[in-house]
Amino acid sequence: MKIKVCGMRQQGNIEELVALKPNFIGFIFFEKSPRFAGEELNEEYIKAIPNDIKKVGVFVNANPGYILDTVKKYDLQYAQLHGNEMPDMCRSLRQKGVNIIKAFSIDESFNFAMLNNYKSFCDLFLFDTKGDQPGGNGKTFDWNLLKKYDNEKPFFLSGGIGPDNLEEVIQLSKSMPIYGIDVNSKYETEPGIKDISKLTALFASVRVKEEEEAEA
Repeated sequence: MKIKVCGMRQQGNIEELVALKPNFIGFIFFEKSPRFAGEELNEEYIKAIPNDIKKVGVFVNANPGYILDTVKKYDLQYAQLHGNEMPDMCRSLRQKGVNIIKAFSIDESFNFAMLNNYKSFCDLFLFDTKGDQPGGNGKTFDWNLLKKYDNEKPFFLSGGIGPDNLEEVIQLSKSMPIYGIDVNSKYETEPGIKDISKLTALFASVRVKEEEEAEA
């Protein structure tokens, strides 16, 4: 199970996270977010992050030109579209060589059938909790709703994942195509600043489970 840590923006904090070797590191390029990376990122450092850590730019209903410019500026491997972007936009960006993670906000009314319109143009899906903000609300949705997911496309699970429910996610991954977990607010000391000690424990927990299963 891959680990994606999102909402990074402070240089020292990013360096500490990179040392833990997450699978994905996310930077938010949405001005209304309290985790907006803005111009804070050290461009040369971000571009030099080792290739085995995939860099993700998170965008919300952004202009395609802005997305492409940002991907190029920081040498991002993925664009995560976290708004109401249509399948055509995913297709257009993907045709220009950008890997796409399409995020969807889940509640009881979500229609999983509409994912069929997106699956050809996305590399991964991400399921987050429907809330006041496009993401980073720190709340889980009813994971039983994922039983309605009948697609083969792997996905990130996001929304309120923390130390108290991590074991539940690991168990869930045995019966569903959960590609990875996306963690953010539950591992912060303040918006955009991650608690490295908590993340260290998370990484150890997930990786120990993987080793145990590999040996079994």
